[in-house]
Amino acid sequence: MDTDLRKYLQQNHKKLTWKERIQIVLNIIDAFSRIHNENAIHRDLHSGNILFKTKFFISDLGFCGPADKPLNIIYGNLPYIAPEVEQTYKSDIYSIAMLMWEISSRQPPFINYEHNYDLAMNIVNGIRPKIVPGTPLEYKNLMKQCWDADPSKRPDSYSLRDKLIEINLFYQNKSDELLTQSEENNSFEIEYHTSSNILSTSRLHHFENLPEPRNATEDNYKIESMQKQIKKLHINDNDEYEAHNNPNLHSEEQDELELPERRYEMNVTGNGDGKR
Repeated sequence: MDTDLRKYLQQNHKKLTWKERIQIVLNIIDAFSRIHNENAIHRDLHSGNILFKTKFFISDLGFCGPADKPLNIIYGNLPYIAPEVEQTYKSDIYSIAMLMWEISSRQPPFINYEHNYDLAMNIVNGIRPKIVPGTPLEYKNLMKQCWDADPSKRPDSYSLRDKLIEINLFYQNKSDELLTQSEENNSFEIEYHTSSNILSTSRLHHFENLPEPRNATEDNYKIESMQKQIKKLHINDNDEYEAHNNPNLHSEEQDELELPERRYEMNVTGNGDGKR
């Protein structure tokens, strides 16, 4: 039975070395670049529609279509939608950046945020997920380039693939000890508080009068961090009430993810040496 990337990361994250994580990203990009090679845009890339069995599948191509025929509406999973809210080759690259972060952290981006206008405004204003301590420098820099607010500064799928091949070859020659940071020394907090229904749902979005996307300053991140801490305090105040009055608070049913019915199988190789 196929499992999606989100479940795969949750089940295997503690066993994954950075070598293996980089290889996963390379395999996904290898498959993804074939879509762009056919002059098509996926439009809805997220970890719920990338499937894994013995190789990777990119599924849910209902909105996939020609790059020169933009849709009048935006359909997608909000944390993975590019801030320019236009579906282009470069918006797919932004989604790849969110997948790169998710593979590094084992949790979906913006997991504790409601998928609403406020989150859209945060993304437009340059707020991005906190980079996980211990992330290799080259990987981090490439990820940041892919989620830049300016689409013209993001690489195309071929440049991205070439850079990942280079990073992969470099790190395959390094020892796991140099690349793997122990869970005990990793201060990054893993959180799974949000309903999986929110995490895995793509839907129609209508955005009006959004400002020009920009990259966040350090002050933006400080304000966002303060707001998150205030929200946590409010949530903690209600924890005892919720625990006694919500029998489904931590039910296993809430953690189940529904796999997409459609899938697009790619012949993905692990060494990244396939020709374009």
